[in-house]
Amino acid sequence: MMEFQKKREIEAVVMEKGDSPVRRWEDLDINILVTILLSFDLFQLIYAIPQVCRAWRLACCDPLLWKTLDLSVLQSNFIRLPLKPFVYVDSPSEKKLTGLLNICLNLSRGNIQTLIFHTNLYVNDNQLTFAAERCPRLKRLVMPSWNKIKKRTMCRAIHIWKDLESLTMPSINNPARVIEEIGRSCQNFSALKIMGTCDMLFASALASFLPNLEVLSVRCTVLSKPALAIILEELKKLKVLNISHCIITEDPEDPPLEPMNILTELDESILEKASRLDKFLTCMSDSCIMCQRALNDQGFMRWYKYEEDLWKVDEVKSLAV
Repeated sequence: MMEFQKKREIEAVVMEKGDSPVRRWEDLDINILVTILLSFDLFQLIYAIPQVCRAWRLACCDPLLWKTLDLSVLQSNFIRLPLKPFVYVDSPSEKKLTGLLNICLNLSRGNIQTLIFHTNLYVNDNQLTFAAERCPRLKRLVMPSWNKIKKRTMCRAIHIWKDLESLTMPSINNPARVIEEIGRSCQNFSALKIMGTCDMLFASALASFLPNLEVLSVRCTVLSKPALAIILEELKKLKVLNISHCIITEDPEDPPLEPMNILTELDESILEKASRLDKFLTCMSDSCIMCQRALNDQGFMRWYKYEEDLWKVDEVKSLAV
């Protein structure tokens, strides 16, 4: 039914131009065709439309269709493991993602500026490298959980993405190398969202290597008061900070097996430091369902337990998906 409706739309456009509807499809004005193709979903655009004729395949390469490659509709079938690489992804999932990337990145001809992965889509080193090489103009990247990606692979990709301005990523152990590569390679980088713990090490890395950061979201995670103080004191150009639904702890790191010393409100010293920001977004309410979920998950949100698209949400509009 959907295919039939799209065909009727194209026929209507042809008839409005005063021509016979029996004219060849490949003769349709390419600007009109591209405008129509904007309403198709990704799978129709890459699997069906290019097969119609050479002219339509050419239209599918138009830059207007490839400003954003949104792969948030695609997830991996995986099993969690106790040891590296910590997940096992079945072969069909790996092949499907590889094939999809190959088609999309060939059609896009290097014009993709925003690349979005589902949080439960496991990307391997070869797939990320391929994406980096075929998307050299990338400005925004939304990463999945990256257990299967080595740090050196991530750093090589970042080195290619010199125009990168915004990144959504999980937190990682010893983050300095990745953060340093962003600071070194991406001169226009200004916005970061962390989908995991923001500890003292992470905050210190941000202060050292991304002093020009303007927008930061660390929502729904554990954030210590000393780490928050570093962010507010050292990131002099920070304009927007989102700590909504965070578990704010008094100490830098709570000892294992010890209960977290959780703050119920921000004290005057933090509020004074944050007063220079354009936006300081907070939520520490017992009645807030997201605050309750963050607390139940001990500050490491298990997004798969909740609504499908919940991981896409952010109080900072520019960081929402």
